[in-house]
Amino acid sequence: MPSVQPNRLQRSLRATFIGLAVNVLLSVIKLVAGIVGHSHALVADACESLTDIFSSIIVWRGVVVAAAPADEDHPYGHGKAEPLAAAVVSAILLFVAGWIAIEALHQISRPRTVPELFTLLVLLGVIVVKEGLFRFVSREADSMESAAVRADAWHHRSDAITSVAAAVGIGTALIGGEKFAWADDAAALAAAGVIAWNGWRLLRSTLGDLMDTAPDRVIKNEIERLAETVPGVAHVEKCFVRKMGYQLYVDMHVEVDPQMTVLRSHEIAHAVKDKIRDAMPAVRDVLVHIEPVNIPAHQK
Repeated sequence: MPSVQPNRLQRSLRATFIGLAVNVLLSVIKLVAGIVGHSHALVADACESLTDIFSSIIVWRGVVVAAAPADEDHPYGHGKAEPLAAAVVSAILLFVAGWIAIEALHQISRPRTVPELFTLLVLLGVIVVKEGLFRFVSREADSMESAAVRADAWHHRSDAITSVAAAVGIGTALIGGEKFAWADDAAALAAAGVIAWNGWRLLRSTLGDLMDTAPDRVIKNEIERLAETVPGVAHVEKCFVRKMGYQLYVDMHVEVDPQMTVLRSHEIAHAVKDKIRDAMPAVRDVLVHIEPVNIPAHQK
């Protein structure tokens, strides 16, 4: 496991810093273009990109802290820093969605100036860049099983969505003239709904990690199967699996011959641990409790 960690940290930081640099550039471009081009949707989109900058910084710190080795105060490591960072990013998404929706509702009934044509061209370029960035960061997140990097990827997708909505609104306003100038704000309102949905979906998943929700049943079944292939193990009585960042921690009770020596049962426990960790690199540690087989549960 230690040999995998540095590469994972390096890839996480690379994906985060690339997103950070792109967001800084796009935020400036969209903000200037939105102000000069009279587009509220583009200004709102620029503000959403500014939150991407803060979210990338949060993700950066999250993956760095999560990579720190276990210590006396954190014997299970610092893996919870990743889902915690993801939860903060999700909350930022929800906040941004609310802010955009309030602004759009406030401006939609007011007289508006039709946005300039170049604001639409800016948005088309932004959509291409942000969708490409989403796909790159999302692939990295999936390969590393990083909740924080995955949340950052979906923040890029949300930015692309707001840009699409803004482009539709600006395009409608350009075609329809001043009578359809409200479409710019209507587009921002629609984008806010999509951002809010993505934020809630990510937050719900992240809260599962923070609450030690058990991983997929297939993982637990595979761990039990591996344990029962170790000579001397009669049966796996209990098996609990929890996720700490991208790593898994296993607590299990295995049944053995009650006449077995303490030394032999100790060797079997170590064999079970080694078998599982060798076959499943994501498993960081296995705590094995030995139980006598064929003994009533109330006597164990």
